[in-house]
Amino acid sequence: MSTSSVLVRQARPADLDALTVLFNGYRVFYEQEPNLEGARAFMEARLQKEDSVIFLAENAEGDALGFTQLYPLFSSVRMRSIWLLNDLYVDQAARRQGVAHALMLKAQAFAAESGAAGLELATAKDNDSAKSVYHDLGWKLDTEFDHYSISV
Repeated sequence: MSTSSVLVRQARPADLDALTVLFNGYRVFYEQEPNLEGARAFMEARLQKEDSVIFLAENAEGDALGFTQLYPLFSSVRMRSIWLLNDLYVDQAARRQGVAHALMLKAQAFAAESGAAGLELATAKDNDSAKSVYHDLGWKLDTEFDHYSISV
C-alpha cells in the first residue's frame, strides 16, 4: 500500500468504534492494560468536547488503519499557537505501508492551514521505527531544551 492509497480525514463521532480499537492498541503499545471501555469513553469525550483534532487513516475499502490526535497549545515566545501531536498509532497489520507518513503529512498540513507555528511531539527513546518516520519527514530532535514532567 502506498501513501497515495491511504485516505486520511478528520474523525467524526461515527468513527468511534474504529477509534476505540485503535486507541486501545496505542495504549497497549505503551504497556498499558487493555481497556476498551475506558478507550471508548476517552475518545468519545474528545470527539464530543472537540478539545482535540483526530485524523483517521483508512484504506480504499474504508478499513481503519491508524490515527493521530493533536491537542492545541500556545507558544508564548512565538506568540502563536502550536499543536501537540500527542498520539500516533498504526495497526500492526498496516505498518510499513505509508500509513504513518500519510497521517503525519495530514497533521502538518492541518497545522499550516490553522496558522500554527508548528507541531511538537515526544516518543519513547527506543521507538526507532517512529523516529525514522519523523526524520524522513524533516522533523528535528530538540537539542536546545530539556523537557521535564511530573505526575500529580
